[in-house]
Amino acid sequence: MDTEVNPEHPASGASVPKRPAPRLPGREPELGRLTGLFPVVLGGAAASAVVAGEFGMGKSATLRTAAALAADAGFTVAMATGSRLESHLAGGLVRQLADALDEPGASPRPPAAELCGSAGESEALDLFFRIVRDATERGPLFLGIDNIHLADAWSMRCLAYLRNRVLDLPVLIVLTSVIGYPPHREVALLDMVGSTPVTITLNGLGDAAAAEILGLAPGELASACREATGGNPVLLQALRPRLLPGADPHELGSSLIGQVLTTRVQEFPHAPAILHAAAILGEDAGFDLLARLAGVDELDALQAIDTLVRLHVLNNSDQPTLTYSFVRNSLLKDMPQTTRAVNHSRAAKLLAEAGAPPERVAAHLLEATSIRIPWAVDVLRLSARDAVFSGRPELAARHLRRALEERLTSGRRMAVLLQLAHAEFQFDPPGAAKRVREAVDTVGNREKAAYIATAMLLSLCGGQDARLGISAAGQIAARLDAGGPDAVWPLLCMTYLAEAGSRLGPPPEFRDFEEQWAPLTDPAAQRSRSALLALDAVRSGESAQDAVGHFADALSQAGASDTRELNGDDGELFEQHYFFTLATAVLADEPAHVDRLCRVLDVEREPWDVHVPHGALPTLARGIALQTSGDLQRASVHFESLLRRFDERGGTTTCPVGVLCAARLVECWVDLGRFEAATSLLDRMDFVASQGLFTHTYLLYARGRLRVATGYTRFGFEDLLSCGRRLAHHGMRFPGFVPWRAHAARAALALGQTDDAARLAEEDINASARWGAARPLGTALTTLGLVREDDEAERALQKAITTLRTSPSRLQLATALTELGTLQSRHGQSEKAIETLRQAVELSEQCGARPLARRAAEELRSSRRALTPAKDNEHGLTRQENRIAVMAAQGLTNREIATALHLTRRTVELHLSGAYRKLGIPGRAELGGALAKSSQRVDGR
Repeated sequence: MDTEVNPEHPASGASVPKRPAPRLPGREPELGRLTGLFPVVLGGAAASAVVAGEFGMGKSATLRTAAALAADAGFTVAMATGSRLESHLAGGLVRQLADALDEPGASPRPPAAELCGSAGESEALDLFFRIVRDATERGPLFLGIDNIHLADAWSMRCLAYLRNRVLDLPVLIVLTSVIGYPPHREVALLDMVGSTPVTITLNGLGDAAAAEILGLAPGELASACREATGGNPVLLQALRPRLLPGADPHELGSSLIGQVLTTRVQEFPHAPAILHAAAILGEDAGFDLLARLAGVDELDALQAIDTLVRLHVLNNSDQPTLTYSFVRNSLLKDMPQTTRAVNHSRAAKLLAEAGAPPERVAAHLLEATSIRIPWAVDVLRLSARDAVFSGRPELAARHLRRALEERLTSGRRMAVLLQLAHAEFQFDPPGAAKRVREAVDTVGNREKAAYIATAMLLSLCGGQDARLGISAAGQIAARLDAGGPDAVWPLLCMTYLAEAGSRLGPPPEFRDFEEQWAPLTDPAAQRSRSALLALDAVRSGESAQDAVGHFADALSQAGASDTRELNGDDGELFEQHYFFTLATAVLADEPAHVDRLCRVLDVEREPWDVHVPHGALPTLARGIALQTSGDLQRASVHFESLLRRFDERGGTTTCPVGVLCAARLVECWVDLGRFEAATSLLDRMDFVASQGLFTHTYLLYARGRLRVATGYTRFGFEDLLSCGRRLAHHGMRFPGFVPWRAHAARAALALGQTDDAARLAEEDINASARWGAARPLGTALTTLGLVREDDEAERALQKAITTLRTSPSRLQLATALTELGTLQSRHGQSEKAIETLRQAVELSEQCGARPLARRAAEELRSSRRALTPAKDNEHGLTRQENRIAVMAAQGLTNREIATALHLTRRTVELHLSGAYRKLGIPGRAELGGALAKSSQRVDGR
């Protein structure tokens, strides 16, 4: 470097750069602290500083820049650099400093042997001190020693000897050291810089400085680069030429950096092995796994990890991973490909043995491309299943393509290809169709192929995924057709259910479908036939007895075979979303069958659908049965606990079973009076997605009920009518799925639309009578009692109560009792009303139905008051009799009184007859005078 004499100190002979000191982006604060020591030294006192940082953090550049600034300020600068290759040479650093302090024209330097202590230790130490002292006579002195941790022992001793003898001399000593470098030899760092040095720790650069080094504008890319390198300047410089357009900084690395880092830790026992193991394991790096993968004894591994943590190469945490992704990638790039693949396969095996999640094991299997690992296929498929569930189909496809590299039987290859088609369908539908055709071409064993295709249909929620599954299953069924009905029936059955559940319109006619496949001999086919006959009976709405009978046959056969893997005899039909939704709606009225259904659904394996938690289906079925029986508190506990598990899997708003659980809970909360909780849950739901599913129809019904209950009657009425239209569009005539007409009729009455209410009640009674089950029929009769008048209304409600007492539906019975008691109270039958309403209050409280219990209690109090004579008459007129008599005396007709008091004309007539009798008058003409006399007698008291 060209130099010139400093004009302010002509005798100093200091070398200074002609150009300004180079700028270090982001290091202005650290350089400011170093230059802040200049006035102290220029004032005649010594000062010292230590600049520490991890490998590549810019210690040397900071020292060189500080030296250049010192030269500009009039210092004589002497620099020395520690080197690993020279650390065994005594006096190496001291000799560098002495050579730098040579003054032009001065007497020759003493021999190196004298300076290195060969001629005598005390003389050599004193000689070095005199050299420094003589240099200070020419001006202030800047002694910079880079990499002091690599200095030889004698040089360290010389610096320690010097430090205590230059306290009153203008000397600035600046040392640099790798942070956390293990101390060795007999001289400590503080011995060389004193007890109170200025300590400067170089941390990673910020976004702005990183962007400047990379030549980028500040922004997301620069921030990502800084994160990948930790803002380490050397790593940033190595990253820069690799930062091509579209590159992800977190995936880049430099084999040269990997080689340098490996070399630098060679001096520490077992550190290279631990370093490479950490690079292979990545985020899976734990102490046990690091030690086992590195093949190092635990105590030796602990010592190596401790060293690497102190050097900031590994993070100081329970998971000692590499500090920066760029470092990890660099170490991997420096590793031969075969070595990497073998180590990743070993890491995968270790993680699998430790019970790590499939996706973590699969991440290493993806890198072990050249290694055959037969057990890897199941792990890769599980991980792909989870990846699709979490919205990462591209990752799932990678896992499944890796699985296809293994040696697979035709059956397993078909299963993997179908699963791959499902994943690819999310981002490449044409490619998925090719995968399906490839899978069909691999069909070998018929039973195995049918089982795999059935499992594929069970694993899909609906929508476009279901369409792909139906298409694939149809192609496989056509391939299996030559084996006759028994070979293909279970698959066709599941295909039929999937199509029925995903259609926006009515499903295909089952009776036409069945005729193509009779007679049937296979047990699985017989079970499927019974189940689909039950479903056909449900859709037609013709006979509850037939539907329950067919369901019972299907349940009695489920689980009867030991070959469940091949023919699905473990209740898979009942796990299918569409079938489960309708089966539970029918069987909820049959406690014995509910227990059997839950046993069939309570399987040990995980559900086919990844969104459905283990044990969710029997829990939901039990909750539906409890809700139907009126045990609202216990039902809500089932639904709430299950909903939390669906939330954890992200399936509450997407999975049909999750949606059904949410809808059932909303309905339960409406009956419990928990309107705010129901509103909050509905706000989370998606009323647009999967319009063809019955579960979303139930969600619409639940919202309609909530809106009516909270005063938004018009909106609730529209929801309930929409629910009915959708059911009709699906061809669903079963009245017990959702009693939408009963609640729509009530809303119509509240809106003053009596004709609509009457029409809905008539439709409901006809449908329920045709179906023949107690709960729907009792509910319809209750609705009929609301729209009829007088004796017809009372007869309908009495019949509803009689019918509902034969069913487990206590809530519907409490509702019917409340309506009858209210009617009896209006008709002046207070004694009957009190008994009826007392039962209603007791039963609704047992159910936990607080809104219904409050209403029944209010009606009960009103009935009891009606039996209490009015205090302002002596003839014992009840309050209602007195009120009607006064209105009649004022000239109002019976019709006008009935309209004003919301009573029937018959009720008004009954109350007036009672008033005539108690007042001792023959009729209406004498009513005014009799009431006046009664009032005068009361006032005269």
